[in-house]
Amino acid sequence: MPGYYDLQDDMRIPGRWHLRSPRDERGQAVAPWQFRKGQRIAPPGMIRFPVGPGGIPQDFTLASSAIPVVHARVVRLLERLGAQDQVQFLPARIEGHEEPYFILNTLRVIRCIDDARSEEVRYWKPEDNRPDKEGEYRNVAGLRIAPSKVGGSLLFRPWGWTIALIVSEELKHAMEQEGVTGTKFVAA
Repeated sequence: MPGYYDLQDDMRIPGRWHLRSPRDERGQAVAPWQFRKGQRIAPPGMIRFPVGPGGIPQDFTLASSAIPVVHARVVRLLERLGAQDQVQFLPARIEGHEEPYFILNTLRVIRCIDDARSEEVRYWKPEDNRPDKEGEYRNVAGLRIAPSKVGGSLLFRPWGWTIALIVSEELKHAMEQEGVTGTKFVAA
């Protein structure tokens, strides 16, 4: 059975850069939640990411609010793997860098969390006084994916816990072979 991984930003890289909250062309904040809905969005113009502290650029970075930002070589890799229908690439500028970068807007949200195998799952309950969230995940620790529910997706977000960005074993190996920097893979 294929494996899945929570793709995270490797914060252990010494001297690495850190991307801050995105801004639009007028310098206004861009709502980060829109990149976790699993829906194609109208390009909002050139999105800019301030860097702070500066440091070594990475091919994969989670900017503030877990927005995945990737170098053009990651875009080319995903295109070679045939993942164009699973993600949208939104052009982005990184402050002080001319290289082409993109926000990786994942277009699939799949109901696939394996509650029994996950370390801990907690749901919003009526006593939490959040009727808008009742029945949804409140916390997921030690996330585990039910592979039988994923189909052939290379990357997606799990329904109810869209902070996680899940990649297939195939994509993990391709990124490792390509030498994509900034990645950390946690078995899911």
